[in-house]
Amino acid sequence: METRNILKKDERIDQLYSQDVRIIQNPHYFAFSLDAVLLANFVRPNHRQKLKIVDLCAGNGAIGIFLHDKLGGTFTEVELQPQIADMAERTILLNDLQDRYTVVNDDIANVNDYISKDSIDIVLCNPPYFPVTAQSQKNPNKALAIARHEIATDLVTVIQKMSGLLKMNGHGYLVHRPDRLGEILQVCQENRLAPKRIQFIHPKPDRDANILLLEVIKDGRPGGVKVVPSLIVHGADNEYTPAVQELLYGK
Repeated sequence: METRNILKKDERIDQLYSQDVRIIQNPHYFAFSLDAVLLANFVRPNHRQKLKIVDLCAGNGAIGIFLHDKLGGTFTEVELQPQIADMAERTILLNDLQDRYTVVNDDIANVNDYISKDSIDIVLCNPPYFPVTAQSQKNPNKALAIARHEIATDLVTVIQKMSGLLKMNGHGYLVHRPDRLGEILQVCQENRLAPKRIQFIHPKPDRDANILLLEVIKDGRPGGVKVVPSLIVHGADNEYTPAVQELLYGK
């Protein structure tokens, strides 16, 4: 689709060269971060044409769009905020993917009004990471506050909805903060999601991990969790490491 006339005030188009896709961004509302690229990379390839995939807290649809070539089937992007859901819809048009992607503009708490329980093969989520604080409630940018803090949804709701949507043996993928790992694992196990694969992302070689990637299987057998090799984002020179360069720009 022509880029002319598709952008609104303060919007820009960013390209993920490694996947040959373009994403409409607006820093006042929402812009995808490296977290989205990392989660898409963590997802296992599956090219079955009948796959059904749901992206909860989808933002501008970046994670789903990044997976257009890695996963077969159809995607439903669920995003609460109207301005951001509108960006997702126009991003789908920009990449000519409207035959495979649809956007639902509603609270994920209402997702079963649109999608049947126990019907989805893969559920993705990059949720708000941070519990609500007095400071987050006072954030003058409400759109960004909702994207970052558990104002409109929370971890328990995200996990409950992920589990409810997934078929038995369906796969869920979550990006979150390592300091909440204990809580995440507990809530997953309370909701029939067996943790199967974990990756930690470190900002630099000598820094603690600040991003967690998790794969779960609905009603999966207990045990057998794999902690895969960590990924380092920046070297000592503050440049992206070769592994991250490849994720962003391709080989």
